[in-house]
Amino acid sequence: MSGVARPLQQRLGKAAVGALGLLPLLRLGWRFSQDALGANPIAEALNQLGFWALVLLLASLASTPIKIVSGWNWPLRLRRLLGLEAFLYATLHFSMYIAVDQSFDFGEIWKDIVKRKFTTIGFAAFLLLIPLAVTSTNKMVKRLGFPRWKRLHRLAYLAAILGVIHFVWRVKSDLRQPLIFAFVLAVLLLVRVVDWLRPARPAGGPAAAVGS
Repeated sequence: MSGVARPLQQRLGKAAVGALGLLPLLRLGWRFSQDALGANPIAEALNQLGFWALVLLLASLASTPIKIVSGWNWPLRLRRLLGLEAFLYATLHFSMYIAVDQSFDFGEIWKDIVKRKFTTIGFAAFLLLIPLAVTSTNKMVKRLGFPRWKRLHRLAYLAAILGVIHFVWRVKSDLRQPLIFAFVLAVLLLVRVVDWLRPARPAGGPAAAVGS
């Protein structure tokens, strides 16, 4: 493949993955326009936005374990895009909770965060994602320095753990979906831990780790 064709293929691949990540949001908007969100449309929209935020966050976190296991570098190029899409869904999930579910009643919102543990932990997960989104650019990587930036972005795993716990505590009966998320996250963490325990290898460099 020529040097010109490869960047074009990479851009098209990113565009395709980005479009796929937005499909659930478009489908949710279409269902809303068709009044097809069920008996409790607010709860359904909140559930769908939170669900896809977690799916995309785990997909972003899967890029490095896939690289470790397979040796493929291409998943790393999608990590930032998937992470930002996860943040988009999480922001919409949180914004809808504030604006539609709680009608901007910040007194009640604070009481809810303090009183209900699944709200508390979901709020904490969202807060952790904010600095990761803000520092996702190449410019911020240079400004922070790669080692510091890398340590900061390990918070993504903590955000995912809190997100899964939020989902488990939110679901009252059928735990199959949250447990699947918990299993996938456990596998991703296990791969990272096993890799950290292996003998040191030559570093791949910031560019390879960040993905462009």
